[in-house]
Parts: sequence; C-alpha cells; structure tokens
Amino acid sequence: MANVIVIGAQWGDEGKGKITDLLSRSADVVVRYQGGVNAGHTIVVKGQTFKLHLIPSGILYPNTDCIIGCGTVIDPEVLITEIDQLEELGISTRNLLISETAHVTMPYHRLIDQASEERRGSHKIGTTGRGIGPTYADKSERIGIRILDLMEPEGLREQLEWTINYKNVILSKLYNLPPLDPKEVIDQYLGYAERLRPHVVDTSVKIYDAIQRRRNILFEGAQGTLLDLDHGTYPYVTSSNPVAGGACVGTGLGPTMIDRVIGVAKAYTTRVGEGPFPTEMHGELGEFLCDRGAEIGTTTGRQRRCGWFDAVIGRYAVRINGIDCLAITKLDVLDELEEIKVCVAYEIDGERCEHFPRNARRFTLCQPIYKTLPGWGVSTTHCRSLEDLPRQALDYLKFLAELMEVPIAIVSLGASRDQTIIVEDPIHGPKRALLPVESTSASLLSA
Repeated sequence: MANVIVIGAQWGDEGKGKITDLLSRSADVVVRYQGGVNAGHTIVVKGQTFKLHLIPSGILYPNTDCIIGCGTVIDPEVLITEIDQLEELGISTRNLLISETAHVTMPYHRLIDQASEERRGSHKIGTTGRGIGPTYADKSERIGIRILDLMEPEGLREQLEWTINYKNVILSKLYNLPPLDPKEVIDQYLGYAERLRPHVVDTSVKIYDAIQRRRNILFEGAQGTLLDLDHGTYPYVTSSNPVAGGACVGTGLGPTMIDRVIGVAKAYTTRVGEGPFPTEMHGELGEFLCDRGAEIGTTTGRQRRCGWFDAVIGRYAVRINGIDCLAITKLDVLDELEEIKVCVAYEIDGERCEHFPRNARRFTLCQPIYKTLPGWGVSTTHCRSLEDLPRQALDYLKFLAELMEVPIAIVSLGASRDQTIIVEDPIHGPKRALLPVESTSASLLSA
C-alpha cells in the first residue's frame, strides 16, 4: 500500500494529467485536493483526447474511486458538463465522490474575477477569469456556499438571498455591472444540487477508510509549486496551495499517512500568464518549442511562454514539497535541437545565486547562468526503455537528476500512455529504490 502525492514542480502545465493517469492504473483511489476549473488535465488514450478540469484523471479506470476533496472549489455547471461528456463517451462516473464541505463557485464569483482583472490594467495577474480567487476569498471571509449548503434548499435560499444582494452592491457600484436575480440563481443551483446529490459524501471518512483497508491512494493537485499562494512567485500565483502540504489540508488527511511525493517537470519550462520568467525564450526558438510542444493552455486557450529548464526553481520545488522522485515530461520536444541549455544558477546584481529568491523584485532581476549540453538530433517518441534513448538524451536526464538531487522515475516522450519509460513505479516500487543510487537501466535515473 502507498499514498502518493503528484505535484507540479514548475509553474503548472507540466503534464500532471498524463502522469496521474499512468499511476492511476496502480491506484485504488485518486483524490483531487485543491484548485478549481482553472485547472486543465489533457489525457490521450488510444488516440482519444480527454480534457478534465475538476474530475480526477483516474475516472478513466472503471474500478478506481475518484474523490474531489474539500480543498477544491467546484463550479457545479462545469462539473455536470464533465460528467455528461464522460457518460456520453461510455465512461462511468458512478465512482465519483464529492466532498460535502468543498466550496461552490457562484455566478458572482466569475463576474467579479473578470471585472477585477480588467480593472487592474497593466497590473493584471493573469487569472483565468473562472471565479476561483473570489470563491476562495469568500471561503476565508466565511460567507462562502458549500456543497452541503446546496443539499438544503430552505437554508440555501436564505443564505443566497442575502449573499447575492450583498454581491450585487459590489457588481453595480464598483464594477458598473447589472445585478443578478437572486431567484434565478437559487433555482439554477438547486437544480445542480439534485444532479450532484448522489455523489456527495464526507470524503475524509472515505479516504481514511481506504487507508485502513490498505488501498493505494493517489493525490493530485492543480497548477504547480511556483503558483502556490504562499510559496510561489507572489502575486503572480493561484489562490490555493498546490504544494504537497496542500494535499493534507485539502482532503482531511494527516501528514504521517503520506508515503511519497512525485514531482512532475517538463524537460524545459513553461509559464502561462504574467510574472517574471528568467529562462524565457523570445523569438524563433521560443516559437519552435511552443509549436512542437503544443503549448496552449487547456483551460484558457492561451499560448504558454517557453524557456529552458530552470534547475533553481526545480531544487526549490524539491525542498518545498519533499519530492522523492521526478517524472520528466515532453523530452521528445527537444529532439531536433542541436544544443540544449539548462539554468544552473542566477546572477543578481553581479552575484551568483543558487536559491530561488523570495523577493519579487530580486526575482525580476535574475539573469540565468546556463550550462550547455549537446542535443541528440533523433526522435525519441519510439523509446520504451532507457537503453532505447540516445546517449545524449540519457546524459541530459542524468544531468537534471544530479542538479535536482532526486532520481527520475518516469520519462514521458509523447501524449499517449504508451509513449512512456517507467523506470520505477512510485506506487509499487520499493521505498529504498527511490534513494539516489548508481544509475543503471534497472534502477532510477539519479546522480
């Protein structure tokens, strides 16, 4: 039995959806612990593409229980749409469980999110406009609507009548937007409640019960470490905690029950939205990576900014999350490059810096210090073992493992499930194998 957290080790969009999908075949339960519909997981199975925003990736496995934990914020309309789309494709959602204490994204959250971002002008954050931040804000202000509130019609009517009238003042006076009709919103959400009612439970009990029964549990978050509200590149961050510690808070699980943390990182780096990005490429090379890597946001449709692999933020992610091993994705995107750069440190005001600076101004001043490695110049999409990889590609992976000071357990070489090298299964592999060892084809890639 193993309880494993999958986290993003960069700015999100690292390919967590595919890695979670791969590991789900060894998991009995998959739990989503934070974020909302601002997340987007794209999974390709037998040539068919699935884009999920709220439902855990494990839903594609019929015998896997999928849980949306209390740390998420749920837009019922989007969730019901996902359920319907999956059912139409013949994928059952009977094993989907929703936390009764998860907070609900309301229409006023989306309106305020979009209007606030527009008003920021040149100081915009780069939010998805899906109402996630305002939902979490209401949760902190203790005026939020929870899933369990949807299940009680009379209490919901009373609560929402006051809340919507309160929000209408903000919409009309601050943003010059038309007010919402309380009755219309209440009736709409009561309809959503009846659709979701069969899935609503106390998920913390379900998770604890699964642990007691020694079932394998996989915890997946949205976004990435550098977008964490407390540990990311603030203020250009999300409104929750994607880091490994967020899995405990967002599910009601004690930290002593976590066995491993696997970090997912691209073989290069991308970022969506605003904020500093030291290794960002501009011009032809950046466009090449964007086109070859299909770097378009699943949720936003925005083009991702591309840059070289940044080992400074990588080491930071290892430290903040307690990462045991890595999954490196999109190695194949680098196949055609003659040489590849890796940021090993920064230069700030003429001084070398090997640690991620928490001061936003100093981070903006960071200039990357690169190590240049030779490319391999041949396709890797067909590789299914370490022996299949070109020597230069293997050397590149070893160099990343050395810089990050953790072994590499999985290498992804394309969007499909089969385009993967699994060096060691983080769920069923022995714990000692996750420690740095001499790199061989039968062990984890490590320093």
